Amino acid sequence: MKLLNKIIGISAILALGGCLETAGTLPNENSFSLASNQNYLVQTGQGGSAAYLQGLSQQFRDEVPTMINFDFNSIVLDGEARRILDLQAAWIIAHPTVKFRVYGHTDKVGTNAYNHRLGLRRARAAVNYLVSKGAPRARLEAYTSLGETQPIVNTEDRERLNRRTVTDVFGFAPNVIPSDFDGKRAVIVYGNYIAGGSAFVGGLPTIAGTGSFK
Repeated sequence: MKLLNKIIGISAILALGGCLETAGTLPNENSFSLASNQNYLVQTGQGGSAAYLQGLSQQFRDEVPTMINFDFNSIVLDGEARRILDLQAAWIIAHPTVKFRVYGHTDKVGTNAYNHRLGLRRARAAVNYLVSKGAPRARLEAYTSLGETQPIVNTEDRERLNRRTVTDVFGFAPNVIPSDFDGKRAVIVYGNYIAGGSAFVGGLPTIAGTGSFK
């Protein structure tokens, strides 16, 4: 029994340790946004171009921290949050073919209704900052918050990791025609990107050596 308790205790410590990572680097930080992206693509008929959007979403998450955190009951952006949003804004500006959603979250302290409003206010604060740094508002959306319902750390107490916003690629920009990125083209472009045979310049896929999308 003592051995079993020790094993359980070590497992709990390891599980908790997996959550104590730098802001913007948690492996599960985008689970909610990714599921929403898939549903949106299917419902709006953009499923054929999903590979292109998924490729840019993965690139965004590989190159830029996607999460910022907040003090308790606050929507104030601290220095670390602004630093991360500066990086996000630069990436968004450089990739004009897609739009982005910012998802707002809270910890579990407080009522569901209050936390729903607080999460949305946090998302709006992040969007407003991104716009102030030059990111086009037309390509940004503060998504209706689910408040406390998507915790990273499942606790009823105050938890900074749960008080966050997450930014991710979400669909095509208003001036982009999704049919230009049909399934076959998207797969080719993203396959070339992974293989190193193409580059994304300003968010537009460019076949190496041609400067055009063919």
